[in-house]
Amino acid sequence: MADATESRAFRIFHELVDAGRSLVYVRTAEEGRVAALLREVAAKLFTPPAPFFVWTLTEGLRRDDGTGGKPLGPRAVLDAIAAHDGPAVFLLKDLHDALRDEPEVRRRLRDLYPLCRDARTLVVLSSPVKEIPAELERDVVYVELTVPDHAELVGWLGREAAAIAANGGKVDASEATRAQLARALQGLTLDEAGHAVRRALAEHGALDAGAMGVLLDEKRLLVNRSGMLEYVPMTTSLEEIGGLELLKKWLVERKKLFQMGDAVAAEIVPKGVLVMGISGCGKSLSVKAIASCFELPLYRIDMIEIFSGRHGSPEAAFAGACEMLEAMAPAVVWFDEIEAGINTQVKEGESGRIFGFFLTWMQEKARGLFVAATANRIDLLPAEMIRKGRFDEVFFVDLPLDEERLEIFRVHLRRRGVDASGFDLEPLKKFTKGWTGAEIEQCVVSAITTARLQDRDVRDADLLNATAGIVPLSKTMKEQVDAIRNWAFDRAVRASPREGAR
Repeated sequence: MADATESRAFRIFHELVDAGRSLVYVRTAEEGRVAALLREVAAKLFTPPAPFFVWTLTEGLRRDDGTGGKPLGPRAVLDAIAAHDGPAVFLLKDLHDALRDEPEVRRRLRDLYPLCRDARTLVVLSSPVKEIPAELERDVVYVELTVPDHAELVGWLGREAAAIAANGGKVDASEATRAQLARALQGLTLDEAGHAVRRALAEHGALDAGAMGVLLDEKRLLVNRSGMLEYVPMTTSLEEIGGLELLKKWLVERKKLFQMGDAVAAEIVPKGVLVMGISGCGKSLSVKAIASCFELPLYRIDMIEIFSGRHGSPEAAFAGACEMLEAMAPAVVWFDEIEAGINTQVKEGESGRIFGFFLTWMQEKARGLFVAATANRIDLLPAEMIRKGRFDEVFFVDLPLDEERLEIFRVHLRRRGVDASGFDLEPLKKFTKGWTGAEIEQCVVSAITTARLQDRDVRDADLLNATAGIVPLSKTMKEQVDAIRNWAFDRAVRASPREGAR
């Protein structure tokens, strides 16, 4: 029986060996990772340990230690496997061309199926493309090797740390540090993780907790290259958000439940929130604070980019993005402007399939993923998406209250190195009625700019004068803002108390 502490990839092979499956087709470009995995399979899942052989068209068949190389072609290597006496593990790299073009290779592989099963021999075909002929589909088990999970990365880091230490490098080989570093590398292939580790050694000089910043920066570059996903650095805490006390309270209460994970029933583990409201009132900032509160990495998925067609079929692009997110759990997933993506015009029927996939994924996604979706116009979303069960709660971020606006002023002054305690902010309540947080930020920026141009400190008058140059969104887009507020009045939970409720 498979061990719960095993990596996901090893567990797959453990189950296949236990089931007596003898032919496996693994789609992956990580040949080194497959070889390391099968080396472990041969050593741990066979009694006594089975010999491990590797074949390539250029080097022929050889033992894992590099000895006994024989220059065999595709048909000849299958004959050699058939003639082998006793259990063994064989890795055949890039046999897909021969499978497609040579009928005798396909026939010989079918002949191997009962022979290998009876001899407890495991034959693994590794290729970056899927090329399984129709006549072999029932005999061959197809495995899509996704990015390594946390357990596999921990084990890999242990081997890397030993090699680095043997070469005189500095490492912290403690379990706690390895777990922390593995968490930072989740979502990368082992090859990519190797590049990140080498960069950390070059820039930081050691593989320890201090290398986290370099690893995360390398991860940001690798994840962001897809164009659909963006790794967002953790820069915002709950304390840096002015107001939204009810949303903050909800998050703090659910944090413990989320971190308990498998220790609590699945139905009470927080799944996610939908944050809707007026543009500029702090929806995006709230999502960043969620990741900080839960102490998890944040990944932003751009719905408009997925539906743009620049990444192939929107349906396939969206499924691929969700699969990548599953591999990076635990994490906070930010679906930005979700209503814009859902309402994008795509091919007939495709929109419905994507929407159906999304609803199913929301229901069945990995427990370690917390979804934080933002929307400006929640009324454009289908009812199935916002019903209870998809999201734990739908929060409405309204125009900030009087005291919240003053708190936002303090946050933005403090963020720019200005001590807010010396300011009389009370008069600003009157002049900023109906303002968003973004407009308050611009007021602070304008006041500081004026003071810097005159080479002096910021004064109360600078803030008051800056208010005169800003016309709030609640006036320029009054009808639209009122419509959003009216819609959300009794359909969503307020992120802030109602005026006078304190």
